Amino acid sequence: MVRRCGDQGAGHALPVPCGRHTVPLVSDATVTSLREIAVPAYGPTALASVGTGAVTPILALTALDLGASTETAAVVVALVGVGMVLGDLPAGALAARIGERRALLFAALAEGIGMVGAGLARSVLTLAVAVLVMGVAGSVFGLARHTYLTEVVPAGLRARALSTLGGVHRVGIFLGPFLGAAAVSLWSTRAAYAVGVTFAVLAAVLVALTPDLARPEAQRAARHTPVGGVTGSGVAVGAVARPASVASVLRAHRRVLTTLGLGVLAVAAARAARNAIVPLWAESIGLDAASTSLVFGISGAADMLLFYPAGWAMDRFGRVHVAVPSMLVLGVGMALIPLAGSFTGLVVVGLILGVGNGIGSGILMTLGADASPVEGRAQFLGGWRLMGDLGWAAGPALVSLAAAVLSLGAAAVLMGGLAWMGAAWLRIWVPRYDPTRARRET
Repeated sequence: MVRRCGDQGAGHALPVPCGRHTVPLVSDATVTSLREIAVPAYGPTALASVGTGAVTPILALTALDLGASTETAAVVVALVGVGMVLGDLPAGALAARIGERRALLFAALAEGIGMVGAGLARSVLTLAVAVLVMGVAGSVFGLARHTYLTEVVPAGLRARALSTLGGVHRVGIFLGPFLGAAAVSLWSTRAAYAVGVTFAVLAAVLVALTPDLARPEAQRAARHTPVGGVTGSGVAVGAVARPASVASVLRAHRRVLTTLGLGVLAVAAARAARNAIVPLWAESIGLDAASTSLVFGISGAADMLLFYPAGWAMDRFGRVHVAVPSMLVLGVGMALIPLAGSFTGLVVVGLILGVGNGIGSGILMTLGADASPVEGRAQFLGGWRLMGDLGWAAGPALVSLAAAVLSLGAAAVLMGGLAWMGAAWLRIWVPRYDPTRARRET
């Protein structure tokens, strides 16, 4: 059988060259419909996200109750992101060693332990450590789920699978605060942590009770042995060899991380920047907290409604036809923020930002899955997710710096420009790793 650029066939572990670049192949995945994997693939994410959503709004309040200043409380909240950055690479190594399912179980339990620590904290330091643990656990959870779906879902269904994963997470984060607020109103502020712990434990139970998703034998062997039959030390395929180190995998794939990965960093930075700019701009034009929350709610609703259409479009038309418009629309929304002088104006801008973010639902995970190698996939995705998390950390920092040097309006315009630059960069690099390209060209 003749294998063309981008072909997928039984037993093929190596990518077929596409010009100067290669497209990683996925071996025979057994999943043909997302309904087949709805509970085992998405159930734990839905439960864990509800718990995270319940806890997140009260982290700063807990820090303040313990005597922290406003600035210190903000640092405590930011430790979630710090924990994710610190956990990305170790998460890849852990998943490669013990498997994605066990890593998922570990992460759910660790997040529950972190929430217990936060709920029982009697000092800001204890709270900070607990929040850091929650961030690391979130990193392991996300990496394990990302790797799992990349391996079991064929390339033609991959974007829908991963955008749905992102959508389920968004829904959970959206619903969680309502449950947390109900618990707080009935008992106390700390009661929200009980909600978070409950859902973390439920996620762990669901992981433990649901059957493992079928993984192709070829991929299972490739987790521990190089493609080609034997390891460097002569260990035959089928024998257990130590997983490749994270450092060696990242060195082998540094080109994709320094090209496509930079585009991902820009996407994440632009997305994170909107979460910082919108409330600051709302405050600057005199909106109260309730109005600001309503703006976020409307924006989030637009975002959530688009996750499955975004995945379908990526699988049908190619990744670049979603990645580029997403960043362009996001950039337009950012650039329009200085013109939003009222609640109505900010709602319109929020809708544009929500649509831009929603169009790109799942794009970061999908691009990472497309570029990931069969051997060392978990380790590679750890590095990939690190690029995204660094972008999430960099976005608000850039907003703060630009606002201090120039103005908040100028910061919004500059972040819009960054989004447009990211769109141009993605236009260059995304097609080179798109596994759907060959199918569309034939």
